[in-house]
Amino acid sequence: MRWLAKLIYFKILGWKVVGNTNFSKDTIKKAVLISAPHTHNFDFIIGLLLRKVVDLKSNYLGKKELFVWPIGYYFRAVGGVPVDRKNKENKVETIAKLFDDKEEFRLTLAPEGTRSKVDNWRTGFYYIAKKANVPIIMFTLDYQNKQNKVSRPFYPTDNIEEDFKYMKSFFNGVKGKVSKNS
Repeated sequence: MRWLAKLIYFKILGWKVVGNTNFSKDTIKKAVLISAPHTHNFDFIIGLLLRKVVDLKSNYLGKKELFVWPIGYYFRAVGGVPVDRKNKENKVETIAKLFDDKEEFRLTLAPEGTRSKVDNWRTGFYYIAKKANVPIIMFTLDYQNKQNKVSRPFYPTDNIEEDFKYMKSFFNGVKGKVSKNS
């Protein structure tokens, strides 16, 4: 099925992968992957195709209400992990523990936390990476240039302001599918 993903991604949609294209599933077994700007549901399709093209297993979080039969079966099959958003437990702590339970776990999150325009990113992905002691790898969803740019692994420091400035600079000028929300 990888050949089909490559056909769709490269030939039909005309996308490309740039940046740190040398990382592989054997190099970084655990990481928080952030994709931005997240402006449209089609980002999910691009993400699934990219994952197959670069041969990288990754997971994502979804509200538990999405994981009902029959669509829930599909979401789990493509790496979905249901989350109860109404539960009062510490989400960062709970999600960071997922890394402890698995030999290989890469979690993809949208730092905006929504498809709408935001001025500030949420911080959960950052604290998850710090708590789990894993790097953050950034992926652009650049519809203007039809490319996914991949960063080198970035290990959060204890300076969230500088870390966010660095991470946001990676996404400067990137236009999502709905460019007004980028």
